[in-house]
Amino acid sequence: MTDVVDSDELLRRMHRARACAVEQERTWRSRRDELRSTDPEASREAAVRTVAYEAVLRVLDEVLTPGRRTETG
Repeated sequence: MTDVVDSDELLRRMHRARACAVEQERTWRSRRDELRSTDPEASREAAVRTVAYEAVLRVLDEVLTPGRRTETG
């Protein structure tokens, strides 16, 4: 990666990455729910991917809006 980008472009890219992660998290959550009764193994795989995208979202949220998601409890 040799392209130099300014801070505005970097911010736009992070917002696009967050939007993509939101969509993927929803997709895998839906797939997990659909497969729960018919294919438990695939449902578990989808659940793992859902958790991974949730983690990505937490990180991007903290980078883009520090303090917005505060852990309670």
